[in-house]
Parts: sequence; structure tokens; C-alpha cells
Amino acid sequence: MKMFNKVVIIGTGLIGGSLGLVLKQKGLAGQVIGLSRHLKNARLAKQAGAIDQVGTSLEVVEDADLIILATPVNVIISMASQIAKRIKKDCLVIDVGSSKELIVAGLTRLLPNFLGCHPLAGSEKKGIINSTGNIFKDSVCIITPTVKTKIQTLSKIKMLWKKIGAQVVLLSAKEHDKALAFTSHLPHVLAFSLISSIPEGYLSLSSSGLKDTTRIAGSDAQLWSEIFLSNRVNLLATLRIFQKQLAILKFALKNKNKPQLIRLLLLANAQRNKL
Repeated sequence: MKMFNKVVIIGTGLIGGSLGLVLKQKGLAGQVIGLSRHLKNARLAKQAGAIDQVGTSLEVVEDADLIILATPVNVIISMASQIAKRIKKDCLVIDVGSSKELIVAGLTRLLPNFLGCHPLAGSEKKGIINSTGNIFKDSVCIITPTVKTKIQTLSKIKMLWKKIGAQVVLLSAKEHDKALAFTSHLPHVLAFSLISSIPEGYLSLSSSGLKDTTRIAGSDAQLWSEIFLSNRVNLLATLRIFQKQLAILKFALKNKNKPQLIRLLLLANAQRNKL
């Protein structure tokens, strides 16, 4: 069932491309147009069937019913004022950024029908070539409404994500960033740091455990540097908590305290089993 006549996706990478695919597969949009900083990416998105048409400038947003911002955090914020000058009054605007406070604060002020979103779906792989219409199935999408969010806007975007296949969770932008610093941003920092700590000569001796643990270290460096910086305060707080946990384990190891080591590992086992 069509929800929007014209959707413009700005950023036709993994998430933007996957959204285009599922919008088209489920018939949720009459027309999907893709716009990218790199024209080649948008053309690849069209070849993959993720969009109907390649946009060449921001003028394509002028008669859009829905705009999806799927670019890095800093780009989302920087282009908001340009979009605000061009869109029609009732156009809905969402983003899919991995941090929310800076985006929501900036875009809510400029775009009356903006609503922050973060689908907890994706991969360490990047680009339109890795997009898939199934990426959002049985996933969670966090939506971050504010006191200025219109009930109609929230209702329609909730319905959109549910039709895409995601379970919707509502959080404030502040609570989102605090939570994701623990569940997403900290694990990425640790994966990057862990793989960097291992001498290259030992990599050939690694087991599947190392590959599993460091899989997300293959994530896009440019994208994740922006995410880390955009949620810097929360991320630094989680790192302090992690360092405290590591120090406790290190102390038990240094003192050959096997009972304490076992207790620490059993507590970790129990926490992991809750996932």
C-alpha cells in the first residue's frame, strides 16, 4: 500500500539503498529518487533497483512527500538549512543517523516535520552493493520525538517502520545517545583497538573467535570517526566504565586470584546470555 507519492533518499549507501529497496518491494512509495555526493553511487543504486531515478541536485526535494537523510552525521546537519528552503510545507523528513542529540537539536529548529530515527540494522560492510531489502526485518528502529513533534508525523513514521519490518522504540535523543554509547559505539571502539593491538605476524594463527570479536572493526572509518565525535561525551563515559572493569580483571590476574576471575567470567556469562 502506497504511503508516499515521492520519496527522496539522500545518501544511497548501505542503509539508504536498503531503504530504497524495501520501499519499492513493498509498494510504499510511488517514486523513489536517490541523491548522493558521488553520482556513481546513485547510479549504482538505480542499477540495483533501489531507486527509480538519480537526482543531480537538491532541487529534487521540492515536491517530495518524504525525505530520508542517510548520510554521515555532519553532512545531515550541514545540509538541513538548504533542504528547509526547498521543501513543501507538509513534507516529512527523517534521518537514520547513529547519534541523535546534535541532529535532533539542529533539524527540529529548521524543519517542522522532522523526526529523528535510528534503525538498529546494518553491517560492517558498506555501500549500495551490500544493500538488501531484508536488512530491517525483525530489527528495532529507535525514534526520537520531541515536544515539537506533531502527532500525525509520529504516527505516520511509526507506521512506515512497522511496514518496513522493524519494531519501533521511542526514546529521547539524549537517552538514545547514552544507550547507544554502550551498545554500539563502545563495541566499535573496542573492536578497532583490539585488532590494532595484535602483531600482524600472529594474525595467521587466529581462530574464528578473533574474527567474530573484531568483525565490526571492518566498518567504515570515515563514518565511525564522525559517530564517535558526535557522541564524544557519552562515549568517553562508557570508556571509563570499561576501563574500570578491565582494571578489576587485571588485578585478579596479577594476583593469581582464580576464584575472583571465575566470578568475573560467570557474571559476564550471565550478562551475555541476556542478549
